[in-house]
Amino acid sequence: MDSIKNTQPPVSLLTRLLRSKALVVTLIVLPGLWPAWPLFRQDPSVLADPLKYILHHLGFIACVLLAVVLTFTPLRVLFPKSSLVQALNRHRRLVGVSAFFYALLHLATHLLYEGGFAILASDVKKPFLLTGLVAFSILLVLAITSLNRAVRWLGGKRWKNLHRLAYVAAALVAYHQAAARKIFPVQVLWIFVPLVLLELLRIIRQARLTRMHHPKLE
Repeated sequence: MDSIKNTQPPVSLLTRLLRSKALVVTLIVLPGLWPAWPLFRQDPSVLADPLKYILHHLGFIACVLLAVVLTFTPLRVLFPKSSLVQALNRHRRLVGVSAFFYALLHLATHLLYEGGFAILASDVKKPFLLTGLVAFSILLVLAITSLNRAVRWLGGKRWKNLHRLAYVAAALVAYHQAAARKIFPVQVLWIFVPLVLLELLRIIRQARLTRMHHPKLE
């Protein structure tokens, strides 16, 4: 029995750390607190319009978390035996719901910055704002249906199809981030290009696996 136990590969320190929910929560929360630092330092570039800085920062974190959680599936397909990837996938729901809550804070800050729902209603036809609201609505639905009860109620197949809308939300968010600025933000590329590349690699790998298991389909 001891010899069988010893044949199991050792778990790396990084894997053990990423299995910790407390650590992942900390990594999610800390970026949201970052605006306090430049405000504390009295950074002139931030103090010129602090609420706008917080607005953009919250939207940026929401984008990052959405992109991160969407990388979990292609990483699992590309590295099915990786304990590191398995550790990350343990927190799929936590990261996805956190992306929604950062988006909620982003929307709340936008309402505060612009002056309330009346201004939002008058500006809703602007493409960047409309795409942002649609993306937020999708994330809201996905957050609500992330509960186990919703999975049982919808059924596995319908739940999975519904949560594929996360990719639509990501595309809308990428456009929202780009169109909201007068100058194209390079950070949109930093966030979403790696996701697109991973998805392409996943599609290629799955196509190869399909041909291996079903050679008659060629």
